[in-house]
Amino acid sequence: MEDFLLLDGERIDSVNESIRLIQKKDGLVFGTDAYLLAAYVRTRSDALAADLGSGTGIASFLMLARNKVRSVEAYEIQKDFADLIGRNARLNGLDEKIDVRHLDVRLAGKGADAERLDIVISNPPYMRVDSGMRNRSDAKFIARHEVEGGIFDFCSAAARLLKYGGSFYCVFRPDRLCDLLVALRGAALEPKVMTLVHADSRTDPSMVLIEAKKGGRCSLKVTRPLMIYREGEKGQIMSADAELIYDTCSFEQFMKE
Repeated sequence: MEDFLLLDGERIDSVNESIRLIQKKDGLVFGTDAYLLAAYVRTRSDALAADLGSGTGIASFLMLARNKVRSVEAYEIQKDFADLIGRNARLNGLDEKIDVRHLDVRLAGKGADAERLDIVISNPPYMRVDSGMRNRSDAKFIARHEVEGGIFDFCSAAARLLKYGGSFYCVFRPDRLCDLLVALRGAALEPKVMTLVHADSRTDPSMVLIEAKKGGRCSLKVTRPLMIYREGEKGQIMSADAELIYDTCSFEQFMKE
């Protein structure tokens, strides 16, 4: 079964929540940003959700493994990755809970698809097309750069898909936080909770997590920053906050403070 699912240039890795993940050796691999995004989502076990720019599908699988949502529509513009999400879903027995949509997010949520969902998540491309070095892998370049839509497009798509009062969760780069906030407001998605993530207390933040509500009132809670590592007797070790988040796939306790 696994040999049938695996193509040339791919491998299967065991990751969090007992998920087995097919990944392309020259493509983007599972990282901290995807896990923290899934953990940031508040549990609504009956929720219908979408993942914009789903990649391998890992954030969707993490939510389903923890019963945070009932089902997920996985939107992915790259055909190879849309196919990969389907194979990963079969590998993990989640194919009945994942609806893979090979579609440009700029077309998502139009017509009959509008205003149906409770939750939308995204780990969108975070670099402008004219920034950074051109990656030799087209898949990585499209995933990291705003070639097929930027943050304004992703926020607009989320707003179209969400019901009134629905939640949009996003992970993005802190140096583009202004763009994210403007894009959210422009799509009538009001930022409600935000967390800056640092490798440790000596480094600048490397990512920002945000929850926004469709049609929400103006009120933003900025949590204390999350430090992934702290100094131990023999060097850096995972912080207590990060350990709790990784153990529970949740920011619930962290956000209560």
